[in-house]
Formats: sequence, C-alpha cells, structure tokens
Amino acid sequence: MTAVQLEKALARAVRHPHKHVHRGGLILAPEIFQTPGLETNIAVSAFCILDCTGSIRLGPWCNIGHRTRIYTHDTIHLGRRPLARVELEHGVLWQDKFIGTDVWIHDGAIVLYQVTEIPDGVVVGAGAVLTRNPGPYEIWAGNPARKIGRREPMDEATIAATLAAGQRFRLDRSMTKDIGHKDKG
Repeated sequence: MTAVQLEKALARAVRHPHKHVHRGGLILAPEIFQTPGLETNIAVSAFCILDCTGSIRLGPWCNIGHRTRIYTHDTIHLGRRPLARVELEHGVLWQDKFIGTDVWIHDGAIVLYQVTEIPDGVVVGAGAVLTRNPGPYEIWAGNPARKIGRREPMDEATIAATLAAGQRFRLDRSMTKDIGHKDKG
C-alpha cells in the first residue's frame, strides 16, 4: 500500500466505540515505513474494524483482510442485571493488543478481547474466531480458532521447487463460457 492508501484505510477502519471509558490509539511500528522501494510494507483493508478502545500496535509486513474485526474491549458479563445497565454503570473491559511482524489475519476473522498478543509470523484463517494468544509462526483457523499448523523455515530453492511441482485444478475450457466481456482479438 502507498502511505496515502494506508492513511485512508486506517481513517475508515479505526473505531473508538467506548471513548467515554477509554480512548486507545493505533501504533504503527516505524519499520512499516522503512522498506526500500516501498512506501509501506503492510496492507490493511478499509473494510476491517480496528477497535481502539484499547491501543493496537501493528508490526511490519502485516496483512489485515476485509471484514476482519479486532476488538480491544468486552462487555462485563457479571451478574444477572441487564448487561446494558452494567455497561452504563461500569463501562467495559479494555486492554491493549500487540500484533507482531508478518502477521496475516485473513478475511472475516475476528480477534476477541481476550487475545493480547499475536506474535510474529502468525496466520489467522478466513472467518476464524481467535479467542486466545497463538504462538509464533502458528496457523490458526476455525470457530473457535485452534492451531492447525505451523510455518516452518524453508529456503528459497525449496519454496520454488514446491511451487513448481504443485498441481493446480483447472476447468475444462470446452465446458466454460466467458460471460460479461468479449475478447478483443
């Protein structure tokens, strides 16, 4: 993203839903702006929600997908009085959240209040509901999210060989018909 694109996305994504209780902020690691040849090295969707009741620190090389929601607050669920009354009288729970380097949170994922740290290299799958802190380089998916894998070290030659050997599923082109545009040829 360019710096202007990032600024516009964050202006739309950052929310302060409980500023009467606490107003946190979004903290961008300086390394986000220090990659030669790039204005920034992160991607944040304008269509995500970053709840800054508490503060959120984003590290470099992160990708925050569309419709992702990252919450720093929670309702107080104590007693049997109406929760809205408890919130009026006591506010909400809030805490800060640390998101490390190279964290990918895919489309529609929800990171709940209980999560205080998403360390370096974590991948959170699309639609996952993360309720606890993952470990570094872990892959989490599901509702509630659970660890389904781990990103292991791999050299460039192995990555290239793995990608070259991969088989892609392809439709039989004779059974398809392009709709909506015409070939210009």
